[in-house]
Amino acid sequence: MTSVRVRPAREQDVEHVRAVFQRASLSNQGDVAALMAHPDALVWQPAAAGLDRTLVAVDDAGELLGFATATPVEDGLELDDLFVDPAFMRRGVARALIGRLVEEAAADGRQWIEVTGNEHAAGFYAAAGFVVIGRAPTAFGTAPRLRLGWASPGG
Repeated sequence: MTSVRVRPAREQDVEHVRAVFQRASLSNQGDVAALMAHPDALVWQPAAAGLDRTLVAVDDAGELLGFATATPVEDGLELDDLFVDPAFMRRGVARALIGRLVEEAAADGRQWIEVTGNEHAAGFYAAAGFVVIGRAPTAFGTAPRLRLGWASPGG
């Protein structure tokens, strides 16, 4: 893989996004039993706004490597999805997606991104600059609530 390009998702990406979502979700052995007990949790559904809030990361050949979905809330974004195909993890794909979200959010005057993160992703979020601000309930128990903030323009 020579480079990662981030672009808005398109309708033709949906099935690829769903496949990445499922592979990535099942890549954490600690989550497999709970997910298999709730197979509906393995089906990615676009947010209510449709694909408008989803970015995809692709390589030079156009292969979909990962995706992120974020929803505007207050002065920031809620990161709803951040998934990378297991075959491409630890190659900068998630970082590229977060970087693009930060660029777009800052350009819109937003000041932070928050996420309820999976325990298995704690190392990534910490390395990307997110800090734990609490815990939040999920369908499978509680999980860390994290925030990435940046200085507002002129602030």
